[in-house]
Amino acid sequence: MYRAVTRDIEVTVEPNFLPERSSVENRQYFWSYTIVIVNSGPETVQLRTRHWIITDATGRQQEVRGEGVVGEQPVLAPGERFEYTSGVPLPTASGFMTGRYQMVTENGEKFEIDVPTFSLDSPEAKRVLN
Repeated sequence: MYRAVTRDIEVTVEPNFLPERSSVENRQYFWSYTIVIVNSGPETVQLRTRHWIITDATGRQQEVRGEGVVGEQPVLAPGERFEYTSGVPLPTASGFMTGRYQMVTENGEKFEIDVPTFSLDSPEAKRVLN
């Protein structure tokens, strides 16, 4: 599990390799990832946008920007949480993702929170220790 906290908002990520949706022969690897956002702060906030940077094992990056997550722009009052699962394909057996969410408070203040960088590893990925 990966974790980041920004302004009392915790984001945790649990990636999961999906062999049934992957094909080594076709160089297609697929992961799901479950994200939990917990508002431990004193203000009600809304998630407005997402910005992902997805990097495969060759270093090629793809940026994804958009409104909300999984078609929603959740509002989290103090103590509330929002959980969703999404997925990502890669042409390599490993990679990583990192990102940020833009949040807005009830009084209109916009700020960004970090999504922790998380690793996408398949059983075919060769591990290298530096």
